[in-house]
Amino acid sequence: MARHCSIILCAAVAALVALGLIMLASTSTWVRGAEAPYHFLTRQALMVVVGIVAAIFAAWVPAEKFRKLAPWMLAVACVLLILCYVPGIGVEIYGSKRWIKMPVISQFQPSELSKIVVVICLSAWFARWQTEVHTFWRGFILPGMIAGLPIILIAGETDVGSALSLSVAVGAILFCVGTRLRYTVPTALLLASAAVWYILNDPVRSLRIEAWLDLENPVHQLDRGMQQWRALLALGNGGPWGVGLGNGVEKFGTLTFAHIDFIFPVVGEELGLPFTLGVVFCYVLIAVAGCGIALQAANMFNRCVALGLTCVIVIPAIQNIAVTTALLPNDGLPLPFVSFGGTSLVFSLAAVGILVGIHRRSHVRVSQEFPLTRETRLAVRL
Repeated sequence: MARHCSIILCAAVAALVALGLIMLASTSTWVRGAEAPYHFLTRQALMVVVGIVAAIFAAWVPAEKFRKLAPWMLAVACVLLILCYVPGIGVEIYGSKRWIKMPVISQFQPSELSKIVVVICLSAWFARWQTEVHTFWRGFILPGMIAGLPIILIAGETDVGSALSLSVAVGAILFCVGTRLRYTVPTALLLASAAVWYILNDPVRSLRIEAWLDLENPVHQLDRGMQQWRALLALGNGGPWGVGLGNGVEKFGTLTFAHIDFIFPVVGEELGLPFTLGVVFCYVLIAVAGCGIALQAANMFNRCVALGLTCVIVIPAIQNIAVTTALLPNDGLPLPFVSFGGTSLVFSLAAVGILVGIHRRSHVRVSQEFPLTRETRLAVRL
């Protein structure tokens, strides 16, 4: 299986992208205020093409090129995140300042780029200081500052879900490279306490969590808990085998953002349990393939990049599925490769391209390292 990680990864991603386009054809037609019945579908299809091109380019470029450009990439990512706060450039939608205006593509979400950049920068740092990963300064403080600045900027945009998923990915990298737990565990507990304090003092999020804890309350079902309640109704209405593609009823306005954040319940309602379990299974395959690529990586940098990008893809998927099944409070994260969102799709496919490139070069290196393993040579002893 180790030699076929790229094939497994690409097959799982292709299945998710195809399902996403099919479900957008079913859900986006009923979105209020759409320019055309299939506006979101055609735009997502265009982004699929752009994402495939980005993936091919990312797979073609050697990973060492990204390593050399890591400081500049981090600077650009931070500047783009700061632009989200600039009036006239940043775009605020439903209270979140996650987007900036761009000339051709209309809107761009810098946090999606920042996830990949943070992973590359941390990997480059630990590859440079492999012998000092156990130290407090170069093994914890400085890499924490490298990842902390973009995470703080993302959280300030009220994109707490993305900040949380990126923090978990960073924690996974720190754990796997060997950063001491006596540094990371107290810091994680401190950050968790700060997050609890922030939630308790933020009326929007505290009321959202209150609604999540009591979804059966009719007051919450018509207000902040409506999305998750209608998502549960959609999953229940679909039953084991679904009501048929296009026959779902919750997408007709009662389940808001059915084409973005809450597309997973529509899959369950229309296509049933086999497809919802199939979606989960595809993300499991992505996780297994990504970890397999990390284990086969030729060096420390490639290993950290493969692990981090796998987390960047899989962790938001876990969050989205948990939110849409009411296991977690609502945080507004899309389902990677399935939900509508051009920036998320393009950079997720680019991350897949980087993973494929790492695996391809690792396989070539291993096959060339022992070219005469199965050959027998006879020599005359003089």
